Amino acid sequence: MSREIIKKSFIILYFSILLVFIPKQAFAMHIMEGFLPIEWAIFWWGVTLPSLIIGLRSIRKKVTEHPELKMMLGLSGAFAFVLSALKIPSVTGSCSHPTGVGLGTVLFGPTAMSVIGFIVLLFQSLLLAHGGLTTLGANAFSMAVVGPLIAYFVYKGAKKVGFSFAISVFLAAALADLGTYIVTSFQLALAFPSEAGGIAGSFAKFSSIFALTQIPLAISEGILTVIIMNVLTKYNLKELKLLRVLSKEGR
Repeated sequence: MSREIIKKSFIILYFSILLVFIPKQAFAMHIMEGFLPIEWAIFWWGVTLPSLIIGLRSIRKKVTEHPELKMMLGLSGAFAFVLSALKIPSVTGSCSHPTGVGLGTVLFGPTAMSVIGFIVLLFQSLLLAHGGLTTLGANAFSMAVVGPLIAYFVYKGAKKVGFSFAISVFLAAALADLGTYIVTSFQLALAFPSEAGGIAGSFAKFSSIFALTQIPLAISEGILTVIIMNVLTKYNLKELKLLRVLSKEGR
């Protein structure tokens, strides 16, 4: 039954991409190709690579110990791909969209999600012109490195203080979404400081514009992630226990 549910989820995600994203012209991006100065593009690649190396080791260990988790890993990637492709034009050279990293982080942890998120961004840049190769390091750092770290610590912290599983998942997904765009605003501010207020002034400008679209998107992403987790809890209990997501809930 669990495999059937996952297969159906993949089919829904696949046709969502075909019907919604492929026919559209890609007029907006994460941080678009060539938008960052070359020195900043190289810098963000450099700070992202260590997380990818650690993440690859984490994924290899989990898959080697439990090969049956490959479907869940793929589902996490498909979920992030579809959500982060829902782009809404924002400030010049960027866009607002959900990130989808909360689900994979709760399931596999932040280091594994860094690799999944990187692959998602790579395919989006190649297939949907959403992002770019030179800016892939910057986009991956904000969405695939910092986002999952926020989701992980928020989820663990919420559980520790006694919040329910659903509330913990919601907060993790929503705040990871918002955190991603705080980092993106900071990246753009570093690359393009304001003449009047410098980096701080530029950050205030970018973050305030992002907030108009990102706050409702973060709330929506949190709710959707909880819904998906509830489905997995119902039909994939064995896999969630292998991942120690429900080890204490006993659901």
